[in-house]
Amino acid sequence: TGRDKEATPPVGLLPGETVVKEGRASILFPNANEVFYNPVQEFNRDLTCAVITEFARDLLAQRGVKVVVPGEKERVVVSLAEEMNDADILLRTCADSEIQTLGLRVLEGLAASGLRSVRFALEVPGLQSVTANDFSAKAAALIARNAQYNGVEHLLQASCRDASMLMYEKRGKKERYDVIDLDPYGSPSSFLDAAVQAVSEGGLLCVTCTDMAVMAGNSGETCYSKYGSVSIKAKYCHEMALRIILHSLDQRAAVYQRYIQPLLSVSVDFYIRVFVRVFTGQATVKNSASKQALVYNCVGCGSFHLQRMGRRTSNGKHMKYSAATGPPVGPECDQCGQRHQLGGPIWAEPIHNLAFVQRVLSAVSGNPSRFGTSKRIEGMLSMVTEELEDVPLYYTVDSLSSTIHCNTPPLLQFRSALLHAGHRVSLSHACKNAIKTDASPSVLWDIMRCWEKTNPVKREKLSQTSPAFKILSTEPGLEACFTVREDANPQSRKRHLTRFQENPQAFWGPKARAKSSGGSISMDLQDKRKKCQNKRKNQITDSSQLKNFPCKRFKQVSSAAIKKKKKKSFIQSNYEVESTKL
Repeated sequence: TGRDKEATPPVGLLPGETVVKEGRASILFPNANEVFYNPVQEFNRDLTCAVITEFARDLLAQRGVKVVVPGEKERVVVSLAEEMNDADILLRTCADSEIQTLGLRVLEGLAASGLRSVRFALEVPGLQSVTANDFSAKAAALIARNAQYNGVEHLLQASCRDASMLMYEKRGKKERYDVIDLDPYGSPSSFLDAAVQAVSEGGLLCVTCTDMAVMAGNSGETCYSKYGSVSIKAKYCHEMALRIILHSLDQRAAVYQRYIQPLLSVSVDFYIRVFVRVFTGQATVKNSASKQALVYNCVGCGSFHLQRMGRRTSNGKHMKYSAATGPPVGPECDQCGQRHQLGGPIWAEPIHNLAFVQRVLSAVSGNPSRFGTSKRIEGMLSMVTEELEDVPLYYTVDSLSSTIHCNTPPLLQFRSALLHAGHRVSLSHACKNAIKTDASPSVLWDIMRCWEKTNPVKREKLSQTSPAFKILSTEPGLEACFTVREDANPQSRKRHLTRFQENPQAFWGPKARAKSSGGSISMDLQDKRKKCQNKRKNQITDSSQLKNFPCKRFKQVSSAAIKKKKKKSFIQSNYEVESTKL
């Protein structure tokens, strides 16, 4: 596939540059913060390489090309040429000349140092070209040097353009990209309209969002202005963020008679990442309204209900569309009597393609040495395959317990109670204590009422207006069984896979935005963190030293000023007494 060409001589390092190695790539990186780079995102880049590899395998198999990954075990590839005349098509390894016409065209819209694009060129087979674009001239120059440094300048082209304008210019059917990757610093909302037009028919769109404060409910009005959806603060906020970005993508694609099919959607660390395919079809776009839903969230007990935006019914060979009926809740919550918040609309359809995720998981687990974060990818994707795909959002066991002020039931016992009651249940990759279930809120609270009977709460301490008092005043409608079942413990948990890893080092998270002026980033950030955090880490234990501790609330004043203030207060009080007598 053109990867074995003789590499060009290494590019010399400039003063102040270091070499950062990740995967098979070696990237020149300036010490000054002129070009953004975050080592935390290695998992993101590894997962993207794995997903694009499987996407290329599927797409090129339709063209009769077999994708081979070094170190991977031989797999039987089923022919996907049902639409062709020949039922059996011979899958073959693509030659260098054929890759120019059959390979995939990839665009990284905001490439920064070009690390991700270089890794695509080195690690993903079956690519025709990779365009690494960045609006910064310094970043574009660094991308070109990194391409030459890694010997992939024949495959990777550096570009210094506005990402939106570049994609708008590639809207023609013959000019579109097969894969578009958007990983901006913050929100990708300003690039989505161009992206859904510039991706080819059935092409792959990879989008990262790091503005989680907006998408998780801290600024619902800002979320609406960017994504056309109101976010709310709830325990399921991370999955809701995934469904908000999918709603935004589908809404923008529908303007151009296009629609999306999510392949994989994950919430990781401090960001979310979605992989969707984009297709064109006027008839299918009509289903868009029925795929979106509003969320009614109770502010008291956290119960939620979904209201579809549209309704579709099958009428023989035709589909009938009508307005949805609702709302699904009354003026007050049936469980606790509190009011509801209204959020959304959000994507209410499945957020994963389980068959595709299973293929990615098989490829990663079969070749664990390919990626540095293979164990975490395996754990994450294993949880994704276990999720209930037709159940949006989730509850958390600790929040249910906190609402009625009782002890938290063990996770396996609570899952077993739902299974004994005849309901389906799964965990979620987005939250450690999450419970995804098709059971109604009344069933969940009946189980919690049964649990409270064996772990009683002091009712006399509960306020009569509290959600806990209202919930516990109702007798349970079912008899919950908390005997642990074998199928209550999922395989990913039994195998002790890496699902929710701890931060491997201090200050693990988002990094500072790149500055055009450069400047050192390490000392400035550390000094700022020391200034703003842990002010009383070395707490004073000797009471005699407390007088020397500066107090911010009260200023040190002289004794004369204190006497003057007391005299003024005394005169004021006497005046008020005399006024009352009059």
